[in-house]
This record gives sequence, structure tokens and C-alpha cells, in this order.
Amino acid sequence: MKSGDTDQPAGMPVTTPDGSRRNLQEHGDGVSRLSARTKNFYPQTKQMMEAVVERKNMIVALRRVEANKGSAGIDGMSVESLRPYLREHWPRIKEALLSGRYTPSPVRRVEIPKPSGKGMRQLGIPTVVDRLIQQALHQVMHPVFDPNFSESSYGYRPGRSAHQALLAARAHVASGRRWVVDIDLEKFFDRVNHDVLMARVARKVEDKRVLGLIRRYLRAGVMDGGIVSQRIEGTAQGGPLSPLLSNILLDDLDKELERRGHTFCRYADDCNIYVRSKRAGQRVLVSIAQFLTRRLKLKVNQSKSAVERPWNLTFLGYSMTFHRQPRLKVAAASVERLKAKLRVVFRMGRGWSLHKLVESLASLLRGWVNYFRLAEVKGIFEDLDSWIRRKLRCILWRQWKRPFTRAKHLMQRGLESRCAWGAATNGRGRWFNAGAYHMHVCYPKRYFDTVGLVSLRDYLRFLQRTM
Repeated sequence: MKSGDTDQPAGMPVTTPDGSRRNLQEHGDGVSRLSARTKNFYPQTKQMMEAVVERKNMIVALRRVEANKGSAGIDGMSVESLRPYLREHWPRIKEALLSGRYTPSPVRRVEIPKPSGKGMRQLGIPTVVDRLIQQALHQVMHPVFDPNFSESSYGYRPGRSAHQALLAARAHVASGRRWVVDIDLEKFFDRVNHDVLMARVARKVEDKRVLGLIRRYLRAGVMDGGIVSQRIEGTAQGGPLSPLLSNILLDDLDKELERRGHTFCRYADDCNIYVRSKRAGQRVLVSIAQFLTRRLKLKVNQSKSAVERPWNLTFLGYSMTFHRQPRLKVAAASVERLKAKLRVVFRMGRGWSLHKLVESLASLLRGWVNYFRLAEVKGIFEDLDSWIRRKLRCILWRQWKRPFTRAKHLMQRGLESRCAWGAATNGRGRWFNAGAYHMHVCYPKRYFDTVGLVSLRDYLRFLQRTM
């Protein structure tokens, strides 16, 4: 990507290393079809850095970074400013990469709430230039490592998903393995041993420039409150390379479980092993914890790890029933997390029109149902629909404020005068009235359907019909 070069538009024919002409298209996780086709063109040699900085690879990486957007790193450079910056500075960056002298910038520390709602998760946001280089590294390294990953590993891999992991877990339980060893790695991304990880990377990467660059990324400082602190262990979540590095490290765990003949599902650092008895599960938990500590220098959180029935556990937001042929269902914790998000929107929308409030809920509700579309126990969707409609009726009652206004709106919706005035002056609270007969009659489900409210139950039916 030399200074002054113009980008090639998506779909433009390019010449591949085998001499054929192909369209340059992006792959789902940032690995282009071109990169996938050339995984044998750049074998495990000492020239991997040339593949990283190769123009076509960098163009795909640039488009991927631009598509992902994201916030700025410590230098404040936005994704929109990246392309003009590269036109001027790419020759210098490329030369530094090829000579092994490139030094990554520290990452910017950001804290976000954990999905469980307990505690905060620390992210490290690289600069956009470092995100570009990490993405380019990922695209070249991924075809080298991924083909040898376990079939039971589902996280951060193209063509694999959390849904596939859940279906496999259900099949394992249906086969008679009705005890689960739930292994929780304590602060996994914060505790990764750099030497152990680099030893695994070096098994297939011979280019010392690439190895040195990855190690420098691992050791890049973290800026928090204007102060940079050095990192001697862990890998920052937030960069494109971190998911691949986590899979490279935990592939040793997968291979050990396969060697022992265990049935398991792993999604990132969330690993469940399926066994036929509690005693067997307890033995497995002890031995695997020892393996992780000795071989990978990782610590198992004993207070959160357990040998338990699958219907008493949550895996990737789901649980399952106790039947011989178990059915997937939404875990109770996932329902509470959705309600917490919705309460935030409801608080923000107290002064909005109902149409605007319903519109603001649409993407959140559709995204939630899309993820939980495998659920076979559907009662919770109906319960949530009823709860959401009651919250909206509550907001309407709150907006009306005075008895006269409340009676007027109820009569406009068809309630006869005596009932409307009785409801408007009953002295009960908003939540009571939102669930009372008069609000149900005036604002039934069909009314909310007409204003565009997404019905979780109806949308689930639609998705399951099209699966």
C-alpha cells in the first residue's frame, strides 16, 4: 500500500498467486477469500511478514477495520482518518514491519459491565493503525492455525457459532452424559502467560519478525488516566488478534481432552465437559485443573467451577430442561439482563411519544430473539411480551398525569365514561393501572402491533419457520 495508491473497490478482479483472476471479497471474520485461497502460497516459512504487508492483504484488513468502526486509541485517531494517514505514512510503517522494528502503541483501557452484571470487564483499545496491523496478521495466521483446531471448539472461528455449540451440548446430554464439568478460568485474558503462548505460536510461525511483533503487542503498555503501565502477562481484549491467540493457547486443552476421550464444547474460555456420573465429573475437574495450571499456567476458579446437572447451569446464555431428550431454553440470568437493558430504555423514553419509544426498542428486541431463536421452551417469550406491554402502558399512564387527561384518553380509546372516570380517579399507582382491565381493554396487544412493537413470541415463530 504505497503512498498515493488508490484503493481497489470491492469486487474488482485481482491476480492471485496461482495466476488466475478472482474478485476480491471479504470473508465473514476478516479473512478474505483471497487469503483463504493463498493459505498454501504462504506456508510456514520465514517470510510470513511479507504476506502480512502484501498489498491485497492490507486492503482487505483496511476494509475490515473500517467496517468494524470502533473508538479511537490513545492517539485519538478515528477510523475515518486512517485511510488518509496511511497514504502518507504507510511506506514508513511497512519498512518498520519488514525490518522488525515496528513498536505498537499502548492500548487505552476501557471498562464495560460483565454480562452477568457482576463486576467490570477490562478492554484494551488499540490505535486504529495497530488494529489494522493486527487484522492483517490475523488474516495470514488464521489459515495456518485454524484447520488443526478441535471440532469441539466453536468460538471466534468462521463458519462456527455459539448456536452450533449449543446444539452439540444438547446432543451430548441427550446421549446420556447428564453431568457437566463447568470449568471457569479465572481472569483468563488477564492471566495469559506470554512465554507459554509464544511457544504455541512458534510451533507454526517461523518468521522471527512476526513472533517479535506479536510479543510486543502482548507487552504493549496500558494507558489508564494518562499513565502507562507495562504488562507482563495477559492479552488485551479489544484487538483483532486476541481471539486467535486465545484459541491457539487453549487448543492444548482441547487436544488433551480429546486424547483422554472426553466429550466437550468450548467457546472461547467457556468450556463444558459432559460425563455420565458425578464422581467421574469430579475426577475430571481435578485432573483438568492440574493440567491447566501445570501446562498452560492458567488458574481455575474453584468457586465458579462445578460438576452439576446441565439444567442447573447456564451455557452461552441458554439452559436446558431435565427431559431425556432435553430442550433448550433461555436461562433466567439472560432474561434478567434483557429486562435491565429495557429498563434503561424505558427510563430514557418517559417523555417520548409511544411510536418513538417502540422504534428505539426494535433493534434490541430483534437482536435478542435472533440469538435465542434455538429456544424450545417458549413461555418466557410470552411472559416478556406481557411485561414489555405493561411497561409501555405504565409510561402512558405516567405521561397523562392528571385524572382529567387519563379519563379523556381512556374514553378516546372506547371506554365508556363512568368506567373511564372510575379508573382515572382510583388512586392506585402506575404499575397497578398498567396491568388493570381498563388499560388492557384500551391498549390490547393488537394496538401495540399496529404501532410496530416487536412481539418476541411472534418474531420467534417467524424465525423458527425460516430456519
